[in-house]
Amino acid sequence: MLSIHTSPLDQPGTGDAGGMNVYVVETAKRLAEAGTEVEIFTRGTSSSLPPTVELAPGVLVRHITAGPFEGLVKGDLPGQLCAVTAGVMRVEASKSEGWYDLIHSHYWLSGQVGWLASERWRVPLVHSMHTMAKVKNLELAQGDTPEPEIRIIGEQQVVDIASRLTANTSNEADQLVDLYGANPSRVDVIHPGVDLQTFTPGDHIAARQRVGLSPDEFIVLFVGRIQPLKAPDILVKAVAQARANRPDLKVRAVICGGPSGSGLDKPTALIDMTREFGITENVTFLSPTSRDGLADLYRAADVTMVPSHSESFGLVAVESQACGTPVIAAAVGGLRTAVAHSVSGYLIDGHDPRAYAAAIERFADDPTLLGELRSGAVMHAAAFGWESTTVGLLDTYRAAMTDQRSDRLAATT
Repeated sequence: MLSIHTSPLDQPGTGDAGGMNVYVVETAKRLAEAGTEVEIFTRGTSSSLPPTVELAPGVLVRHITAGPFEGLVKGDLPGQLCAVTAGVMRVEASKSEGWYDLIHSHYWLSGQVGWLASERWRVPLVHSMHTMAKVKNLELAQGDTPEPEIRIIGEQQVVDIASRLTANTSNEADQLVDLYGANPSRVDVIHPGVDLQTFTPGDHIAARQRVGLSPDEFIVLFVGRIQPLKAPDILVKAVAQARANRPDLKVRAVICGGPSGSGLDKPTALIDMTREFGITENVTFLSPTSRDGLADLYRAADVTMVPSHSESFGLVAVESQACGTPVIAAAVGGLRTAVAHSVSGYLIDGHDPRAYAAAIERFADDPTLLGELRSGAVMHAAAFGWESTTVGLLDTYRAAMTDQRSDRLAATT
């Protein structure tokens, strides 16, 4: 596996670490459990990191030295792809011929490295986009920076060269075909999963005690990186609107995450916004936490809000539902799959804070509805275990290897 711009060892929720990191870790571990050894290549970001780290039995993380360890942002990495590729090649050269059977690259930067490695090693390249520049630019948050042309070109090259592409949802598969001209017969839809052993329903009040939240407030939770794409500002504006509509409503926003991407340009923007709306006392900011801590946050919340402008899937939404907490989400991208409208939560068209405020008020006023959605959330999330994701990936890997053999045979006849 190639995960060049972000390490599977990084804490999700800040920097460039998010749902993709979780995806790489969880699928790698389960692939190893199923008998497929996995080596994950990532760029080293600290001189103190050892060259290799065993993530789990059968899963090795390899740190490649490319450029300065610290200070490089994702936008600088295209200039280091030659160095990364050289490091990857050097590792393979030290192995016996045919050591790697297949490459699975994650995100377009990794796909660029995988492109050369797959041709040199004569093995298939399976690629997962996770996000796409053309999609993000079509759904750009107001004032956010468009993805650069170099990324669009790089993604197109990877789509053209990959043996197979994986898509999180059928909507993403359609986008690969419509926006990038991908061959539909080589795009496989494989839903990401959720750890159903960690993210489970639990005692609502006990969870609040553990995370230090009041038992008598209506808690609206946001989990993720603080950047315009994820739209945490919509949560702040919606809570301010709900309080303006209903001064008697004791509602609190809890925001768990750190600045990332273009959000680093104004790292205090959300805090400043709470002051502007006069709701500083009604918003709690938390740093990214462990998986167990995150599960407790979901259990403690009444509802989780995912108002993103673009999402290839929306892992946070599924994790929340697995803990029995319904979701208010934007009806975009993979969130239409991750959330079942009126069953496990609500999907809202657009990003008008008034619509999100109205949903908060309705949930807070109707305990019966909230209880029904809690039950529906658990049932909906149960369909998204990582085990089925792993089965899908193994099927894709076999198909990619079969495709390559067929292509070689056709080339010789």
